[in-house]
Amino acid sequence: MNSSSARAALRNSLEGDGCGYVASVFDPVSARIAKDVGYGTGILAGSAASLSVLGAPDLVLLTMTELVEQARRICRAAPDFPLIVDADHGYGNALNVRRVVEDLEAAGVAGLTIEDTNLPASADYDTSGGLISLEAGLGKIEAALHARRDDAFVIIARTAAATLSDADDAARRCRAYERAGADAVFLTGVKCREDVETVSRKVKCPVILGSLPSDMQGLDYDGVRLMLGGHNPVRKAIAALYDAMLEEAKVRGIFSAKDCAGDADELLRRLTLTDQYGNWKRDFLR
Repeated sequence: MNSSSARAALRNSLEGDGCGYVASVFDPVSARIAKDVGYGTGILAGSAASLSVLGAPDLVLLTMTELVEQARRICRAAPDFPLIVDADHGYGNALNVRRVVEDLEAAGVAGLTIEDTNLPASADYDTSGGLISLEAGLGKIEAALHARRDDAFVIIARTAAATLSDADDAARRCRAYERAGADAVFLTGVKCREDVETVSRKVKCPVILGSLPSDMQGLDYDGVRLMLGGHNPVRKAIAALYDAMLEEAKVRGIFSAKDCAGDADELLRRLTLTDQYGNWKRDFLR
């Protein structure tokens, strides 16, 4: 598997002057499609991996091995396409992070994100598990760097502090992760341009955004090198598959098909048993 060119391409994107979109992919074909239409980078998000492997909502139900194997399939099919993998919290403590880095690097991915969210939450997941301490977050980034064998492999520190705490805390954490050696920082939940500025003023490493704040009209912003375009293509792909099967069922007269798939978000909730998992959370999480 030729991962060298993919890792070099990702580093070129992070070290360049412009900013590009990252495609949300979930399997080998979607990665090939992203490359074919012109995306320079893809990401296997935790939510997309949980959906494609388990048919489940994003509740950290996926195991590390399942994530690694899905990433391996994608990299085997598109070895020259830079793939970033959302490794969530590293599936445990800093020692687990070492294992994730070793396995994802061997799978051929270009880089991974490790976040400082307290996962999985013990109760009331909808309000999030909060953040781990900065010291614990630094331990995870340091472990990731120690486990890396190929210096071209990109270690990205991810934080939701802008949402779960505030922009100043996000900047403090990102600066610390940069000093520890992280190649880039990934911000989720930023609400406005000011939040991005608060962080970008504190760090020199590349910034990746999980979404574009409403008051940022373009991508030509100092420090921001990549921006996730959202997971809408994944939602639309599922809705399109549903519609195609529904049409075929009606034509064949196999069974009494429903008239329509309905709202895409509601369809996804139904297919991933989101309400059922909600009941299980209330029944079992303490």
